[in-house]
Amino acid sequence: MKVLIDTNVILDVLLNRASFVQDAIAVLELTCGNIQAYVSASAITDIYYIAYKELRDKIRVKSLIKTLLQIITVAGISDKEIMSAIDSDWADFEDSLQNAVAESHDCSMIITRNISDFNGSNLQIISPKDFIVQFTH
Repeated sequence: MKVLIDTNVILDVLLNRASFVQDAIAVLELTCGNIQAYVSASAITDIYYIAYKELRDKIRVKSLIKTLLQIITVAGISDKEIMSAIDSDWADFEDSLQNAVAESHDCSMIITRNISDFNGSNLQIISPKDFIVQFTH
């Protein structure tokens, strides 16, 4: 099984966001088995920017991303995914692009805290909490 992990879930781990970090860590732990986790290439730039803005430490941010990339696969973006996002009727281009990337890499779901951002997706959109419940029982 393949899943795309949305930017907010990754940032929950990297920035140790108190309300969300435990679920986000559990998601990453669950994907170390038979579940292949992806993050889009465009999300990496967002993750770097947001993490640096908060931590103000380039070396630490780069180290965190290097560690992340040991357990998550970067899903590339081509003109195919970009055109799919442009041609969609989604209100948010970035979310549409994340969805297109997940579809083109044969992911069956997107794990995000922003479920409503992915209305209209043909994929299963699931919160970290629900993902944990579904795959630990």
